[in-house]
Amino acid sequence: MKSDDKAHDDLADGTDRNFVMALARGFDVLRSFKPSDLTLTNQQIASRTGLPKPTISRLTYTLCKLGYLVHCDNDSAYRLGAGVLALGYSALAGMDIADLAKEEMRKLCEGPNRYVTAALGERHRLQIVYMAVRRSNQAVSLTMEVGARLPLFQSAIGRAVLVAMSEDERAHMTHLAIDERPDKAQQIRQGLAEALECYAKYGFTTSFGSWRPEVNGIAVPVVSLSGDRVFALNVGGPSFMVEPEELISEYGQRLIAAGQEIGMRQSKREKD
Repeated sequence: MKSDDKAHDDLADGTDRNFVMALARGFDVLRSFKPSDLTLTNQQIASRTGLPKPTISRLTYTLCKLGYLVHCDNDSAYRLGAGVLALGYSALAGMDIADLAKEEMRKLCEGPNRYVTAALGERHRLQIVYMAVRRSNQAVSLTMEVGARLPLFQSAIGRAVLVAMSEDERAHMTHLAIDERPDKAQQIRQGLAEALECYAKYGFTTSFGSWRPEVNGIAVPVVSLSGDRVFALNVGGPSFMVEPEELISEYGQRLIAAGQEIGMRQSKREKD
């Protein structure tokens, strides 16, 4: 089965006749909403997706009728509807690996630094989507939630997924990322190089201010027995409370062991 990224490429070449363009564009509209967006107008959605405004108007109308968007009469904008939430919770309910990771994430957050956050994520296109989050009890910690999206090439958790890919898959992801942001080509290639170098050196990937200056983190890939899905587990926190040296020396081996334990539990469940 082709990935959604490859399907888009084939569509552009006219080689995938089973690809439904209207459906893909509908999902492009939904994906245009970022965690910080409460509402978006048709013009804003058109700008983010690159689709003509008349096309966006038809898509938003249809998505409203289906309950995936809600029209805000006061400002002619749209917000995500309950239909999206229902899909999200249905998806999470089927991701049993998030349940398997809870205990290991708890242990990581009970380590020497009480300001860390642990999370499990999976790739969607050029981002990592958080499936589970465990936060320390301290007030000063990362305020990331389930559903948060992190960049594939800049975040530690994204880089952990990259290092678990085959060379061909990494090359394809790099091509897609540069095609989307040609102005960031050097940073994208540098991010991949750093991921491979750190993983070879430590057994985990790092991101010390690469994603956000105020965030430090390390991550490991978590691969299921079948190998058909690649997840990643990270631990990190605010840079003024969680230093790179501490993450490497105090959490590195703990994180590697946690990732291996989750992978073994998932493999056992697949066998059963």
